Amino acid sequence: MASQVSLFVSVNIDTVEENIVSELRLSPIQSKVYVLVVKTGKMSAHDIAKNLGISEDEAHQVATSLIQNGGFIDITKTEFESMHPRFAVVNMYRRMCERENIPFKKNLLVDNISIILEKPYDDARTKYNR
Repeated sequence: MASQVSLFVSVNIDTVEENIVSELRLSPIQSKVYVLVVKTGKMSAHDIAKNLGISEDEAHQVATSLIQNGGFIDITKTEFESMHPRFAVVNMYRRMCERENIPFKKNLLVDNISIILEKPYDDARTKYNR
């Protein structure tokens, strides 16, 4: 019974970045950039850098790595957008499993990450927020 308790680890908007690092094995800066674009919408490397206090080169490099990890799509050479979290988070999890030679299977924590990010994603892309 005690082992079942650990299954109920919750994800919330305040812990989502840490959960992305632990479950998807992204770096903390990749997690911050991913969550920023999910919450804000399409952003340029310049805007990402300005928001996070990093160099534009670093912002571009991290955003490009998120394309390779299945989380972002490139709109132009300098603009990036997140795919819907339901797809992006699973894509990033699948690619992490492939990199680390781990069997890909259902992961409730990964599912919860995508659920938590869905509302901020939709809010950032909806003209009239509820």
